[in-house]
Amino acid sequence: MKPFALTVLASALCTAVPSYAGNVCEVKSGPATAALVELYTSEGCSSCPPADKQLSKLNELAPGAAIVPLSLHVTYWDQIGWKDVFAQQGFDDRQSALLAGKPNHVVYTPQFFVSGTELRSWRDNLPNAIRQINARPAPVTITLKTTAIDNGKAALDVDVKSNNTAPVAGDLYLALSENNLTSHVLRGENSGATLHHDNTVRLWFGPIALTKGAAHLHQEAVLPAAWNRQHLQAVAFVQEPDQGRVLQAVSTSTAQCSTTRSL
Repeated sequence: MKPFALTVLASALCTAVPSYAGNVCEVKSGPATAALVELYTSEGCSSCPPADKQLSKLNELAPGAAIVPLSLHVTYWDQIGWKDVFAQQGFDDRQSALLAGKPNHVVYTPQFFVSGTELRSWRDNLPNAIRQINARPAPVTITLKTTAIDNGKAALDVDVKSNNTAPVAGDLYLALSENNLTSHVLRGENSGATLHHDNTVRLWFGPIALTKGAAHLHQEAVLPAAWNRQHLQAVAFVQEPDQGRVLQAVSTSTAQCSTTRSL
């Protein structure tokens, strides 16, 4: 899969990384595996708002768990009355790739994946699925650092290393997501509704193959004015090749940094 973005180049990967007191914030994944929870959703789907709410309150449903949530808006609902401004074709492609080769699986919304595996019983079993992922020792460690630089730019550095003697195979992905987004839907199945979105993916980059179980990425870019820097977080995760099991994930939203923004 090629890198893709909304209306910015892939080099804008670090545009919306939050910065903190001292202009630097660093987060490092722990020994347990964080659960990457992906929701495929659309503003044109009447069944999606309850799933969006479920994703927003994951920390309440599984208190103390290590969770990295992502909401990916797909485009295939756009032609039936309402164009979702957060939707990207690349998210359609990833959703299909996660199901490739798996029998009796279909693409639909809302659809949840926990660390690369579809979870159809999300209404009742998301907390349990998250805790099962957290019980696994992580085979890799990810360090994600954000740094404010001059002229309204930010830099993102990501390092991946294997925790085992034998290096693991995998691909590094990066995403930029935004919280507290609101849309007033005028047409389609949700006509007249005001929808609230959290963890909405704005930018996606990957895959970047690990080399001998390791990877490093440095990127810098300018923050687009339309994105609220107070509500943005960067996410990095490593997944087995061919959209297999997610080996580890980390987000700057969990970083223990000052809440003072310097960008």
